[in-house]
Amino acid sequence: MPYSIMLDAGHGGRDPGAVYNGRQEKDDTLALTLAIGEILQGRGLDVLYTRTTDVYESPYQKAMEANQAGVDFFISIHRNSYPTDNTVSGVESLVYNKSGIKLQMAENINEQLEAVGFVNLGVKERPGLVVLRRTRMPAVLVEVGFINSDIDNQLFDDNFDDIALAIAEGILDTLQMNGEWDNGTSVPPGSMGPEIPPEQNRPIPASGYTVQAGAFRNVANADRLQKELLQQDFPAVITPGDGLYRVTVGTFSTLDQAAEMERLLRAAGYQTVIVAE
Repeated sequence: MPYSIMLDAGHGGRDPGAVYNGRQEKDDTLALTLAIGEILQGRGLDVLYTRTTDVYESPYQKAMEANQAGVDFFISIHRNSYPTDNTVSGVESLVYNKSGIKLQMAENINEQLEAVGFVNLGVKERPGLVVLRRTRMPAVLVEVGFINSDIDNQLFDDNFDDIALAIAEGILDTLQMNGEWDNGTSVPPGSMGPEIPPEQNRPIPASGYTVQAGAFRNVANADRLQKELLQQDFPAVITPGDGLYRVTVGTFSTLDQAAEMERLLRAAGYQTVIVAE
């Protein structure tokens, strides 16, 4: 059964959101949300929307829709604003608190948007926001640039398709990192980034088990996870193949040994999967 996600285009109807020189947040968020949803559906996820037209629903109604639908994730798309025009630019993502898969997803989305050209302003806690507080599933609110920043608006307009893809990739990379999704697609040769130094890796035996802590299309994300695990004395390695960079920990001859390593990793806060080789 595919994972499900509810995409929320911020504001709508009688609520335009932030406005700048006639530009309304509700229009930008709806166009971008629909584009993201199309990509995710094409990758095999079950996508629902809080709105697909210019209508208004309260944040509470949106949270209740997600809860009633029983989706696995909730992503709300917004544009930011600042009291003084053309003072601040960049993307940031908001979460109820900085823990779990929602934090990983927010960080991955920000990193993907940074690669498009936005300044990465980081992830911030906003426990008071209804769509983050009242949703029962992991929820992230993404502020895709400042609507009263000419720099961000230029980026938004000139790179619209890349922005939609970046947010979708941030979501999918998180699911792969946690061993929750893999559609088996590969990336064309030559697009995977630089070769990984051989000293960082060792081959996995033809038979046995390893514990996968993440799988990424972007080598930088794999490298970041490997370094994080090594700092905690987990013997993490990166193994490229099938269009992905997989971060695994240990090689084990028995399933019990692999299960013990998985227990340690999960206790440290990582979502893992045991892989038979």
